[in-house]
Amino acid sequence: MTVDTAETTAMPGTGKTYALWKKMKELPLGKHLFTQAVCFKAPYFRTVHPLIHEMRPGYCRVSAPNRRGVRNHLGTYHAIASCNMAEVAGGMLTEATVPASHRWIPAGMTVEYNAKATTAVTAIARLDEIPDFGPEKFAIIVPVDVLDAEGTAFVTARITMHVSPKKG
Repeated sequence: MTVDTAETTAMPGTGKTYALWKKMKELPLGKHLFTQAVCFKAPYFRTVHPLIHEMRPGYCRVSAPNRRGVRNHLGTYHAIASCNMAEVAGGMLTEATVPASHRWIPAGMTVEYNAKATTAVTAIARLDEIPDFGPEKFAIIVPVDVLDAEGTAFVTARITMHVSPKKG
């Protein structure tokens, strides 16, 4: 039985970044090195000192410490630092989910600030259903919860990702 290459590349989890994650996550310091590579590609992520713990099609979990550089004047985790955490988790979920045959770009984000956080944080992005990746442009809404150490979602975000087939 032969597998059509175009069909294979349209399957979730076939992108280069996700393939690199699968190789590196098992290596000593692999998750740290992978996260640093992501921060090199998107330098503003570095401001929150993230660490990607889990990444697969439809799911990503990222943590970050609560340090002076991400606190506001009240001593709580800054709203925009929370947005950066949401974007790291949402972007890496999308990178793991969108097949090699497609490309994506964030197009918008709605955010609700539900509470204050004074602890380290974890951002969890999760899709209930993996979409079909056909020849048409479409949008994926990626929900992200940013949790404090007690598991309270102090920030909730919904990131709109535009997805389209690659040209050529």
